[in-house]
Amino acid sequence: MKMITGLGNPGNAYWDTRHNVGFDIADALIDQYGQGEISKSGTYEMVECRFKGQSFLVMKPMTFMNRSGSAVTKALAHSQSRLEEMIVCYDDLNLPLGDIRMKQNGSAGGHNGVQDIIDQTGSREFPRLRFGIGNDFPRGMQVEYVLSRFSSAEKEVVEQSIDQAVDALTTYIRADLTTAMNHFNKKTIQPKTQT
Repeated sequence: MKMITGLGNPGNAYWDTRHNVGFDIADALIDQYGQGEISKSGTYEMVECRFKGQSFLVMKPMTFMNRSGSAVTKALAHSQSRLEEMIVCYDDLNLPLGDIRMKQNGSAGGHNGVQDIIDQTGSREFPRLRFGIGNDFPRGMQVEYVLSRFSSAEKEVVEQSIDQAVDALTTYIRADLTTAMNHFNKKTIQPKTQT
């Protein structure tokens, strides 16, 4: 069964921060398509979802970002899903705010959560959805930036882009990754103009 994993940090201190946008995407999917109760294992939370007759899983590691790999390996084993059927959603400093890019596999690109998944599974062969959070911060302030909250103006773009990410992921569920990539990788969200 296909699995969508949203990366983030548990706890109120990290709620609504740039680094938790993977959790935000997972929560949006659960809100719209979740079936039944959230399954909690201690290392992850998982919900079965349905979209147009297709069942899939949405998982959030509860191990903190830099240890996401242990939650992923346990969730995959429990659900009997294959690594290559799991798409990981996470924040990316290298993309403009709100841009999303899907890809088949590759390196971690400097993202510690993705790197831990690679380290724990021993493979780079899993799809990803990268969500741009921008990189407008002074040198040496990356940690503070990714753990900061979006401004009200940024939030407008982010909310629209989360909706777009949900559409991209349900396209992946209904069809395949190539179809989703072809349709969504070129889209860019622009802030709505005030009238």
